[in-house]
Amino acid sequence: MTAGEIALMILVGIWVFVPALLPNSAAVVFGGGTPVDFGKSWKGKRILGDGKTWRGFFGGALSGIVLGLIMMGAAQLAGSPDLWGFGSFGQGVGIVICLAVGSLVGDMLGSFIKRRLGIERGMKAPVLDQYDFVIGAFLIVTIFYPNWVFSTYIEGYHWVSLIVLLALIWFLHRGVNIIGYRLGLKKEPW
Repeated sequence: MTAGEIALMILVGIWVFVPALLPNSAAVVFGGGTPVDFGKSWKGKRILGDGKTWRGFFGGALSGIVLGLIMMGAAQLAGSPDLWGFGSFGQGVGIVICLAVGSLVGDMLGSFIKRRLGIERGMKAPVLDQYDFVIGAFLIVTIFYPNWVFSTYIEGYHWVSLIVLLALIWFLHRGVNIIGYRLGLKKEPW
């Protein structure tokens, strides 16, 4: 395998994960309103907290899905038979939905774990803060499209795409949170 082919695999691995990157940031913009946990507690602690709202969930998920569909449309216009890594149109739509919704489910799971550990909203939880949405996105898409995940991120040298994606996410997460903090959309820069 040539360096060019590996570089292309890395680009495709990053490209197809973009619909999972947008929803959490978009959820902050669309957020507010009724909490997903409806203010309920479990074992004396909030289930998720006020930061996870229905408006944020649906706004974030829809943002990721729309972005993914735009990406697939651009690939279609460019004449790409595999829609630049998403596969067929039907499969691509399913993958985009799984990535967008899965990222928010992972973020909520991260909040659930933080509440169980006694970590209050806005407090740091290294690794969990950066990768909860990644785990959720991969979990959901793997349940419905395991062959796609295997061929895109594991098979052969494709694992390099996964490693680069995980490293890139750490930097993106940090940068986006700092920007959100400076714009007044977040109370903490992490």
